[in-house]
Amino acid sequence: MVVDLRDVMGPDGVQRIAVLAARTSSSSVTRWLGAGRLARPLPHVVVLPECAQRWRTRVVAAVLSSDGVLSHHTALSVWGLAAEADAVHVSIDARRRAPDRVRQLTVHRVTELSGTQRDGLVVTPPARTLVDAWGQANSGRRGLRYPHVARSAVITAVRDRLAGVAAIRRELDRRPQLAARAALTDLLELVAGGAHSELEIWGVQQVLDVPGLPPCRQQHRVALPHGVALLDAAWPEVRLAVELDGAAFHGSAEAREQDLRRDAALAALGWLTLRFSYRRLTREPAACRAEIAAVHRQRQGR
Repeated sequence: MVVDLRDVMGPDGVQRIAVLAARTSSSSVTRWLGAGRLARPLPHVVVLPECAQRWRTRVVAAVLSSDGVLSHHTALSVWGLAAEADAVHVSIDARRRAPDRVRQLTVHRVTELSGTQRDGLVVTPPARTLVDAWGQANSGRRGLRYPHVARSAVITAVRDRLAGVAAIRRELDRRPQLAARAALTDLLELVAGGAHSELEIWGVQQVLDVPGLPPCRQQHRVALPHGVALLDAAWPEVRLAVELDGAAFHGSAEAREQDLRRDAALAALGWLTLRFSYRRLTREPAACRAEIAAVHRQRQGR
């Protein structure tokens, strides 16, 4: 009987040796390996050579080989919170013996292991993933050593409602020895307050705390005729809005047109909108604060 390997191996081109042997035969698997029609990148697993370098094939192979759960930076990638990296991370129950070390595969032995499904992959839940990756990024060990990747993942996950601040804090409570734990606590305070980007965090810390003015309201909602506007910062008592314009969201002509339309709709309701570019916010924070204070006093006087 002629066997179509592509059909037997599945769309990702990877399968456990035991499963493939049960569907065909052990001698067939041995023959295919010898002929180069299959490769064995990890223990207990074979892949189609033409699929071996695909990221998804490699992470599926890691799960099948370790019987674990994708975690840390690899899980960030599965959740769309970080770029795909060569090294694959999986977590297994701490009571299990860790498998022998394999190049570009890191196995973490952890307590209270949990997994969920994402795009057909077994992965740690978002809150667990964020805390694991934070510790990995700040531990100084080999692997993900870029704290800005972990920071961006936390901000994006909360902004996009992939993970709530409360859920991340509960996960953090379980990890008293986490590397840079205090920094993550501070970041969660900022995003819980409404900071949805690094630029907004900078604004909160350097610009929006204006001496002599009451605290601003972050992500303040204003009902417009054709929707709801979420203002980066607002002083509703004088109908003053401040928008922090980062290039990522406000750099295109289309985005600029949308901003102008929204500002006009707000103006029709009596709101004045001040917009500060990334360049002004980071180079002239004192001037930005002074401008906000002056406009607030003028409108308050009216």
